[in-house]
Formats: sequence, C-alpha cells, structure tokens
Amino acid sequence: MGGRSIAAGSMTLKGMVKHAIGSGRSVTYMPRPGDGAPRGVTLIPGDGIGPLVTRAVEQVMEAMHAPVYFERYEVHGDMKRVPEEVLESIRKNKVCLKGGLKTPVGGGVSSLNVQLRKELDLYASLVNCFNLPGLPTRHHNVDIVVIRENTEGEYSGLEHEVVPGVVESLKVMTKFCSERIAKYAFEYAYLNNRKTVTAVHKANIMKLADGLFLESCRQVATKYPSIRYNEIIVDNCCMQLVSKPERFDVMVTGNSLRFSFPPQNNDMNNVTPNLYGNLVANTAAGIAGGTGVMPGGNVGGDHAVFEQGASAGNVGNEKLVEQKEANPVALLLSSAMMLRHLRFPSFADRLETAVKRVISEGKYMTKDLGGVSTTQEVVHAVIANLD
Repeated sequence: MGGRSIAAGSMTLKGMVKHAIGSGRSVTYMPRPGDGAPRGVTLIPGDGIGPLVTRAVEQVMEAMHAPVYFERYEVHGDMKRVPEEVLESIRKNKVCLKGGLKTPVGGGVSSLNVQLRKELDLYASLVNCFNLPGLPTRHHNVDIVVIRENTEGEYSGLEHEVVPGVVESLKVMTKFCSERIAKYAFEYAYLNNRKTVTAVHKANIMKLADGLFLESCRQVATKYPSIRYNEIIVDNCCMQLVSKPERFDVMVTGNSLRFSFPPQNNDMNNVTPNLYGNLVANTAAGIAGGTGVMPGGNVGGDHAVFEQGASAGNVGNEKLVEQKEANPVALLLSSAMMLRHLRFPSFADRLETAVKRVISEGKYMTKDLGGVSTTQEVVHAVIANLD
C-alpha cells in the first residue's frame, strides 16, 4: 500500500472526511476541446508607469506558462486618436490589457480612454474594491463592486461655447444604455452570488436624466426577484462610503456615477452613471487599500479591455518611473480577471493566490503600501509564490 493510503487508514472516518474537505481540489473544470489553445491579447503599455506594470504581467504570465501571447502596440495619451491598427487588433483578439493613458487637462485633445470605450462599445466598467489580508486599512470587510455606464452621461463630450464666457456641457442619458447597464449589473450579481444591487443617482435634482436611469433600473429589477434592489442619492452614498464602506456590495451607476451598497454580509452590488462611478470607484479604492491594488476592466458585447481598476494614479509620476517603484498588483489582479474571462480559471487562481500571498506576508511591498520594494522585487516574489 502507498503512504497516502496508510496515513488515511490511521484516521477516524470523521477525520478522513475533514481532511478530504479541507485539502482536496474543487470539482474539476472540464474544458471544451481546443480551450487550451493560446489566445492572443492586445497589449497597450501606455504612459508613465504603464510599461513597468505591463512588463510585470508579461513576466508572470511567462513564468506560469499561461496560454496567452501578447501583441504589443505603442499608444500614448497625447495622440489625437487610437491608431486603427490597434483597434483592429482588439477586434480580432476580443481582449486587451492596457496600462494607463495620460489625458491632457484642457486643450483640444480628447481622452483616448473614452475613445477606446466608444469605438469598441465597452459600455460596462467594473471595479472590484476589497480588503487584502495583510494590508492594513482603516476599514475592514470591504468588498465593493462598482459597475458604471461607460459611454454616455457627462462623458458624452458634447460641449460648446454659447457666447464668450459661457460654456454649455450636455449630459446625455438614453433608455437603451440605462437598461443595458442595469441588466449587466443584475446579471453580474446573479452570476457571482451577490444579493443586492444599489442604483446611485441624483434624480432629486436631475429629474429627467437620472430619473430615466432609475426607471430603467427599476424595470430590470423586476426580472430578478431573488436580488434586492436599492436606490441612494449620490451625496448620501459618498458619505456612507467613507463612514461605513462594509455596507456596500455591488453598485451600478450611469455615466455620471455608479456603485452599490451591500449589507453586513457583503452581498450587494451597485450601478451608477459614468461620472458618479468614476468618483466612487476611486474613493472606494482608497478606502480598501489604494488604487495600486484594485483590479478592473471594461466590457461590451464583443470585446473586453482590462486595466487598473481605479483611474487615479494609473499613470504615476516621473519619480516612480525613474526609481522603478510602481505597484504592479492592480494590473496583476486585473490579469487574473482577464484569464477568467478567457476561460483559464486555474491560471487565474494561481496568479491571484500568489499575489495575495505576497501581500499577506508583507515582505515585498511598494512605497504606496508602506514598503520599500521595487516593481521587479514584487514580481520576483509573486513568481516565487506561484503554485
């Protein structure tokens, strides 16, 4: 008899059951024929710290022998448009991983991030803000998913000067876009065993625009009777977020702002319009440990782009780049999301587990997390912790 059988034979039946439950694999993932074929992923290193953190992802993927290969394209935030060959690559591969693209403040250059979302109709942004064991934070039990509409609202970019000194900016909300982001939020909650979806709004003032958003959310909510539906005014939402973030689960917003409040057992989801969602996601990230550790992505009917979840700090500064101290954790976790999206769950689990081990041990942390490690030192630690 083998050693394993002998060891099992000396245990009581109760002990054997506990051992099997505690140490065994989960029920196996059965791939379809051909699912193991390598998948092409469009890679945009971007600006600032982008090349550092995207290279970190490439190194970890190589170490895992993950079934992906990257098609690299140079895109920078000061370009007038996203090059057509980049868009064609994403349309072909269906998936993109990108670093931050710096958007100039003022002037006539539009955001390439917004262009990318509109060109590919990446209408849903998802940011997962949660506590990582080993990372000290003011609040505990935070697990918030912010889902925001990506294509309209204040981000429609419809502005003009009526007369000298008077500028008009239009907020566009449509029933079609409001309904589909609400459907995505409820579907996400349903598929991820989240119990509550909260719509964030300002319908007490913007009665028509945010009123349309709320009406759409209410109609979709009736099709998901097992999921609780709440609404909250954005002012109160922000106050609750910084005082009791553990209340939130999934938040959904229109292009102005989206997020959700979970109960104490963290089973809620929030949906918000675009601008609201951007503000809330960055706030939630700061509460849960910082923008450097929060994963996220943008998805539409045909394509998905994965990037650091919270936009604040995704480009970094010159000092971080020169000293090579950018935090790669957010993009590594976003890459785990990407691997799940590509139906490579075991690779995603290995990557996520390795990152969490490094954070939990606390030995290799970048400056934003209270450590002194470089990007490369964190990468080596993650690779060393891969199963």
